[in-house]
This record gives sequence, structure tokens and C-alpha cells, in this order.
Amino acid sequence: MPSDEWHWLLTLAELEHVGAAADRLGVSQPTLSRTLARLEDRLGVRLFDRHGKRLSLNDFGRVYYEHARRAQAELDAARRALAELSDPARGVVRLSFLHSFGARLVPELIAAFRRGQGRVDFTLSQDAAEAVTARVLDGDADLGIVSPRPAAAGLGWRTLLRQRLALAVPADHRLAGRRQVRLAEAADADFVTMPAGFGMRRILDDLAAAADFRPRVGLESSDLVTVAGLVAAGLGVAVLPLEEGPVRGPRPGPALIPLADPGATRAVGLIWSAGAPAADAVRRFRDFAAEWAQR
Repeated sequence: MPSDEWHWLLTLAELEHVGAAADRLGVSQPTLSRTLARLEDRLGVRLFDRHGKRLSLNDFGRVYYEHARRAQAELDAARRALAELSDPARGVVRLSFLHSFGARLVPELIAAFRRGQGRVDFTLSQDAAEAVTARVLDGDADLGIVSPRPAAAGLGWRTLLRQRLALAVPADHRLAGRRQVRLAEAADADFVTMPAGFGMRRILDDLAAAADFRPRVGLESSDLVTVAGLVAAGLGVAVLPLEEGPVRGPRPGPALIPLADPGATRAVGLIWSAGAPAADAVRRFRDFAAEWAQR
């Protein structure tokens, strides 16, 4: 099967719509449909259930998709390896990270690396901590920047920085003037937090469990700036990194009160698959990040 057909199949499986997949791939819908039909004829099974132009992977399709995805990852890795052999100074690093690190940490790290390392290219993706971890373990990303440290086996880890945590409250909240606070003092409040699967949600749940209460979640958002804005608007309280500062924009940010609870910090670190060989550019960036963290 030609490598472009792998890519076509994966795009169809992910978008589940012939028209949308054809638009993304830059081919006609009839061409895409014929390619899929030829593949299914060769395999002797249908990979998708049809609902007009909508598609959904069936049991055969899900099995084939997983193998095709891994095959495509291997082909991509081979292309990167060949590119590095022909031009060792270049290379590609596929970096996945939490949304909250996109404003400052990741740009500063890449900029500092490029000043001394030349023409290394980066492919960037952002997601929740669990999704970033899965991308690294599945081979879809070379490196991830997450917090807290994942519990999954098979990962390397290097701490880049530690951030103190604070209770974020509205400016007129009863705790707003405090110099520090224990999380249990806000146990009766509605919490604004990130959904399950995000690192800050795991941190909140762990801190609350240590304080012997279960947080009552009022609102969820996948963006820390939005979480801070919701708190500033009086819609609850939150646990945020103290270094994040107030919410950006015309509205004043929430009051950030350092947490006095044991372990009220979050470790931010770099992860990679311990069992997968790393390309030269990936190794160089990984080593640079460790040195950068010590400065």
C-alpha cells in the first residue's frame, strides 16, 4: 500500500467524513472513495460503516487503523532518520505539551535552543496531560512537557521547574487578604477546575484528598486563563500555579493566596518513551532542556 494511501486512510478514520477528508487531503471525493473501495476489496472486509458521506470505523476498521497508524509512524520515523543522516544539523522534534505552557515556557525553551543549535524544526501539539502522555507512549510525539509527573510505566522524566500553587479567589472573597491559606479552608466553596485528564485537575484532587475533602466542582475549563477569569468573575475558587499571575485582559485577575498545604507545588517536566530510540535532534533538545532547567 503506497504511503500516501496510509495517510488517506488515517485521515478518513479521524474525520469520519469523505468530504472533510478530501478537502484536507486536497483530492477529489470520488478519488478518495475509489481508493478506500480498492483497499477494502484487497482486504476482503469493510473497514467503515456508511451513513451517507459520514463514516464510522467498524470492528475490522479499528483493528486495521491501529496497525496503519503504527506503520505510518514508522515510515515518518524513517523519513526523519534519513533527513538527519543527510543534514545532521537540521532534524525534527515533535513536541507535545499542556496548553498552559504555550504562552511562555515552550516559546522560551525553543527560542533558547535555536539560538545555539541551528535549524532544528519543531512540530508542536497541545492537549491534556493524559493525552500528551499517550502521544509520547504511542510514538506520535518525541517529547512531552507535562505536570504532574505521569504514573504510566515506560517513560523517562526530567524536571524542568517547580511552581508553587495558590488558591485563586475573587478579589472580594473572605480569604483574599490572607498571606497564605490551607486548601481545607475553602472546602465549602464551588471550585473552577480543569476536566478529568488534565494535570491541574489531578493536582487539585490529590491536594483535596490529603485535606480530607472532595471538591465541589462548579465549572470546568481546559484553559487556565479561562479558569482564572471565571474565578475573577466570582464564579468559584481554583488552585492555580502562583507563577501564572492574574488573568490577562481588562478585568482584574483573581487574588492568588499561596497554599500552606504540604506538597502544594507542581513539578513541570519533560517526558519521552524510555524504550524508543531517540533521533539526534531529539536527544540534543532533551539534553539542552535539562541544562536550561539548571540555569
